[in-house]
Amino acid sequence: MTETNDEIMEHLAHMRSAVDDLRRDMRELKRPVGALENRYVDMSGQLDRINFRIEGIERRLDLTDA
Repeated sequence: MTETNDEIMEHLAHMRSAVDDLRRDMRELKRPVGALENRYVDMSGQLDRINFRIEGIERRLDLTDA
């Protein structure tokens, strides 16, 4: 089956539109994903500090295995 140039151009236009939509969606997702990544880093640091403090408390109360 052969397609005319107009049909091919129409398909290409639809494909370009779909790609443009995907690009727009990706741009919209980058900001909230970046915010989640930053929050994860913050929480990870907080958990590390809490763990350090708990380990110190356990040592002072002689609750450690070692």
